[in-house]
Amino acid sequence: MKQPAKARTLPAQMENMTNRPAMTYNPPKVWWLPVLLLLLTASARSLAQPAQDSVQVLTLQDFHRLVLQYHPVASQAALLTEQARQELRMARGAFDPVVSSKLYKKEFAGKEYYTLWNNALRVPLWFGPELMAGYDQTTGNYLNPENSTPADGLSFAGISVPLGQGLFIDARRATVRQARLMQQIAEADRVKLINKLLLQVTKDYWDWLQFYREVQLIQESLELADFRLRAVRARVQEGDLAAIDTVEALTEVQNRQVMLHQAQLNYNNARLMAATHLWADNEVPLELQEHTVPALTGSELTSLPQDSLNHLLEIAKANHPDLRKLSLKGEQLQIEQQFAADKLKPKLNVEYNVLQNDFYRNTDLFDRQHMNANYKLGMSFSLPLFLREERGKLQLTKAKQQLNSMELVQTAREVENGLLAAFNEWASLEEQIRLQEQMVANAEILHQGELTRFESGESSLFLVNARELKYMEAQLKLYALRAKYAKAKTTLYWSAGEIQVD
Repeated sequence: MKQPAKARTLPAQMENMTNRPAMTYNPPKVWWLPVLLLLLTASARSLAQPAQDSVQVLTLQDFHRLVLQYHPVASQAALLTEQARQELRMARGAFDPVVSSKLYKKEFAGKEYYTLWNNALRVPLWFGPELMAGYDQTTGNYLNPENSTPADGLSFAGISVPLGQGLFIDARRATVRQARLMQQIAEADRVKLINKLLLQVTKDYWDWLQFYREVQLIQESLELADFRLRAVRARVQEGDLAAIDTVEALTEVQNRQVMLHQAQLNYNNARLMAATHLWADNEVPLELQEHTVPALTGSELTSLPQDSLNHLLEIAKANHPDLRKLSLKGEQLQIEQQFAADKLKPKLNVEYNVLQNDFYRNTDLFDRQHMNANYKLGMSFSLPLFLREERGKLQLTKAKQQLNSMELVQTAREVENGLLAAFNEWASLEEQIRLQEQMVANAEILHQGELTRFESGESSLFLVNARELKYMEAQLKLYALRAKYAKAKTTLYWSAGEIQVD
């Protein structure tokens, strides 16, 4: 998951800066001073480059994989899909065959009043009817005549068919169809949750990298200022410079020490924020070791193809989690409207059962004459006179559909505008980075020129430090722009509804 250790190398521009003092500060003709300058340069480089085995690089891709493996939010997102799957199972349970058995027995004053034993199997069908089969056996002196059965009992098999409400849709079918859509809604919620997590994770990673680069740069500038202070002291001792230049060089060292402390504080806090996303199995939090550093790659300029914006807009319209969720919710409301409209129909149910005390032995069970003589037929009808509850439910569902449609239109526009804004930010930052790179190059030229003037005695140490600070500030701003650019890339894909993890 982690890349092999890499040696941290100085940027080419900063290496030039560390090389300059030996030829910038021309000491008086003393034989030991060139040797001292060479030793100080070697010492500065050794401080700027830690041992190769002491650094481990954590790339953004490895960071994403670590986060998605055990992060609690990623685990919660996975549970959303499982939860929807179990809700669908619960909805399908309404179509499970049901076996029932009832036994009632009454005795009083030594007399058996009745014994009722009823057994039934009911099998709901998806298209509305319900199959039934059962066996009844009753005995007793005070038995209701309609419950009387032969001595061996009475078997029945039949079907119940709704001819009004429930013929095309009923509560069971509506619940199952909505539960199926709920699975897709849960998937949209899962993608949204993961995208939000990856967006924050990526931003924290680029903050970590930005402050890591700042610490490196300020550390190197501090070493250079400390080197210059030693050289100035040597020249003051030889009478080549005024003693006040020592105060100037010392002040600059102290100024950069303060900058380094602030940069280290920012870096440590950014490293802590990045570490909050790292977890091990069983919800054990992990920490980033001090020798673990972010990769220096990933924030380079990468221009989008010409048709990429239109492609991202199409992806957003089709797969954005918010739009997908509202679209699926509209389909759920459509099912709910169909069910509410079906409730306006009267309840008209027809039930027919064939009766026989020995189904398994009688081969003439389904003979027309037998079925006309041994059956039980039932019919039920009901209809509310005003249908106020049913009509209110239907109108309420239609109102919900209108609200959902308006929310879908508004959300679609927000997603599109958010995507366009992210694209504009990306393009703007790309141009800003190019300009800032030119400003860094110009600041380096001015710094070089000031050093040349200082060598010839036409400038002062104060101006050299000022030019060097401007050069460093330009580099720090470039690091900040590169971090914003990397964040803008992630925000662009997040606005389209998908953040890909390589």
